[in-house]
Amino acid sequence: MEPIQEAHVAEPGLLVIDIAGADDVTVMAFQDAVARTWGTATAARTTRDPGQPGVRIRLYADLRQALPRSAEAALECFHPNEA
Repeated sequence: MEPIQEAHVAEPGLLVIDIAGADDVTVMAFQDAVARTWGTATAARTTRDPGQPGVRIRLYADLRQALPRSAEAALECFHPNEA
């Protein structure tokens, strides 16, 4: 991954999230859950690092832009059988 640019975290509430997972489906599902909760610039595809297991993506989230959704519904994205 490239270094994080200061502009992406210049204000409170801005996040750079590097995600690593076993496969494309897993990391994209996590990305989708984050994007349904906060204003997020998402990745279009995953990357693979030579010699490293799994795939990676980077996304940028703005916690100041919370989308209308209940906390219970957001948690259901991660634990659908426990809600």
